[in-house]
Amino acid sequence: MKKTSNLLLLGTALAATTLLPSCVASKKYEDLRARQAATEQGKETAERQYRQAVVELKKTTDELAQLKLDNRRLMDDSTQNGNALRRTRTLYTQLTDSYDKLLKNSDRAIADKSADYNKVAKDLARREAELGELATSLNKSKGDVDKLNADLKTREAKLAELQQALADKDKAVNDLKAKVSNALLSFKDSDLQVKMKDGKVYVSLSEQLLFKSGSTKVDPKGIDALKKLAVVLQEQKDVNVVVEGHTDNVPFRGASGGMKDNWDLSVLRATEIARLLTEGGVTPSQVTASGRSQYVPVASNDTPANKAMNRRTEIILTPKLDELFKILDTNSTSSTSTGK
Repeated sequence: MKKTSNLLLLGTALAATTLLPSCVASKKYEDLRARQAATEQGKETAERQYRQAVVELKKTTDELAQLKLDNRRLMDDSTQNGNALRRTRTLYTQLTDSYDKLLKNSDRAIADKSADYNKVAKDLARREAELGELATSLNKSKGDVDKLNADLKTREAKLAELQQALADKDKAVNDLKAKVSNALLSFKDSDLQVKMKDGKVYVSLSEQLLFKSGSTKVDPKGIDALKKLAVVLQEQKDVNVVVEGHTDNVPFRGASGGMKDNWDLSVLRATEIARLLTEGGVTPSQVTASGRSQYVPVASNDTPANKAMNRRTEIILTPKLDELFKILDTNSTSSTSTGK
C-alpha cells in the first residue's frame, strides 16, 4: 500500500510538472535518483546474498570432506589399537601358562627359577599396564569415532537440505522462464527476449515494442505484452520484479513532461511499465522500478542497430531466497555453538 501511494504521488507530480516552477522539477529528479539508488542497493544486496549462499555451500562441502578424512584416520587408529590389544592378550596367555608351569615344579626348581619368575612377574605387570592403557585408548577412540559419525551425519543432512533448497530455487527459475516464454511466444525475438542469467530470469523488451522516441507512454502492442506477462507474474507471489529502463548514449533533447536527460527518461519509462504490471494484477510490493540511463549498454553505441539494442526495458525476475538464507543461518549458528 505504501508503494502504491508513492506511485500515485509520483504520477501527480509528473502531471503537475508543466505548471510548477523549475525548482519542483529539480526536487522530483532528486527524489527519483534517491529511489533509483535505493533500488540499486537492494539489487546489490540480493546478489551479495546469493553469492554468500554459494560460498557457504562450498565451505560446508569442504568441511564435510575433512570430517570424512578424520573419520577414516580414527578408524585406522582403532584397527591398530585392536591388533595391539589382541597381541598383548596372546602374550598375557603365554605368560600365564609359563607361571602355571613354574608352580608345578618342586621347591628346588622354584628356587632355581625365582629369578626367572621375578622377571616374568615384572614383565607381566608391565604388559597388564600396557593392556589397560590400550583398552582406555581404544574406548576413547571409539567415543571419538561415534561423535564424529554423529557430527558427520548432521553435516550431511544440512548439506543435503542446502543442496535441495538450491535445486528447488533453480527449478523455480527454470519453471518461471518456461511460463514467461510460453506466454510471450507471439512476439518477435527482435522485440522481446527471455533469458536466464545469474539465477534470474531477464525479460528484455525493445523500445520499438514499447515506446515512441522520447515518449514514456507505452504503445498498444507493448501493453499487450505486459498484460500477458502480468498474468504469469500475478501467480508468482515469491518472485521479486525489478523493472530497469535503459537508453542509448544520444543526449535527450528538450524538456518534455519535466524530463531533462536520459536518466529521467529511463526512470519514467520503468515507472510506467511497473504501473501497468500492477494494474495487470501483480502485487505492488513485489515490483521495483529503476532507471539505468545509458550506463549499462548491451552493445557499443557505434551503429544505429546497436543503439536500438541499448534502448530497451529489462524486467528482472528473482525468486525470493528466504528459505535458503534460513538454512544458511541455521548452519552458521550450529558451527558457532560447536566451536568449528
